[in-house]
Amino acid sequence: MEIAEFQALMERHYGAADRERGIAATVAWLCEELGELAQAVRKGTPDEQLHELGDVLAWLASLANQLDMSLDDAAQRYVDTPP
Repeated sequence: MEIAEFQALMERHYGAADRERGIAATVAWLCEELGELAQAVRKGTPDEQLHELGDVLAWLASLANQLDMSLDDAAQRYVDTPP
């Protein structure tokens, strides 16, 4: 699945609820999921790590949707002018 397709999927499934929750709460959930990913990387199994990577990606897509931004556009920076 392409990034834009995933972002659109997240919008279809969760867009209305995500906007109702709001940006600040979405950032808080994203941070919580990042913490869970960090713990899975340190002590988890590959399955747990993959699960948490998916959660982080989902919350990141939610945030991008609420900001009306494209994750494809964000990733393009690393193609055009890598830091």
